[in-house]
Amino acid sequence: MELADLVVPVREGANNEPLRYALRSWAANLPHRHVWIVGFRPWWAAGARHIPTHQRGNSRYANTTSAMRAACEHPEVSDPFIWCNDDFFVMRPQPEQLPVYHRGPVRELEAQFGPRSTAYLAEMRRTRDFLVGLGHDDPVSYDLHVPLPVEKTGMLLALDTAPGHDAHKRTVFGVLNGIGGTAMADVKVQHRGPQFDAGSPFLSTMPDSFANGAVGRLIRAAFPEPCAYETGRRR
Repeated sequence: MELADLVVPVREGANNEPLRYALRSWAANLPHRHVWIVGFRPWWAAGARHIPTHQRGNSRYANTTSAMRAACEHPEVSDPFIWCNDDFFVMRPQPEQLPVYHRGPVRELEAQFGPRSTAYLAEMRRTRDFLVGLGHDDPVSYDLHVPLPVEKTGMLLALDTAPGHDAHKRTVFGVLNGIGGTAMADVKVQHRGPQFDAGSPFLSTMPDSFANGAVGRLIRAAFPEPCAYETGRRR
């Protein structure tokens, strides 16, 4: 079976150093055919294939939804493909057929956040209510910061069905298509300190934790050499 492509949405911006190291980690540890950058491609990443999209200001969810649809509708992107973010780092070699992971039941995830009220939680609850209304009484969340295998027809169904572009599209896709998977804790590191699993096969960062934190130093030390997707060979 042919290897899947990697697809990463990238918003307009500057040099995007996390993307540089994400690409290095994928080149080293995530078997794939091509990398597709959807949206904005930094000047140094000309080694990756590119699907330009119109970006809607600061609407992150709208931009990633647009990028997902563009990848699903592009005839040269593999089916299935692997959906990544520009701050997903693969720290250990993965099999050619990447496993599916989920975050456990949405109700348990909600309980972890407690009584807080944020836009993220509001969309989580709206996504849950939408899926419950379709008969999925106890949906699981696929809103993890790890790569996700995506089948095009199933994802387009999710995008066409979901209640708006802010819905948790990974979760809608996973539940509607019954993709199953293995439960795991999320790997996003939001702080500068060393309190994270340095042996995790996957890591994800925030801008500050990548630039100034222990997790960023670990990632940069793990992948010091440029990869085939970089041009200019500047570190």
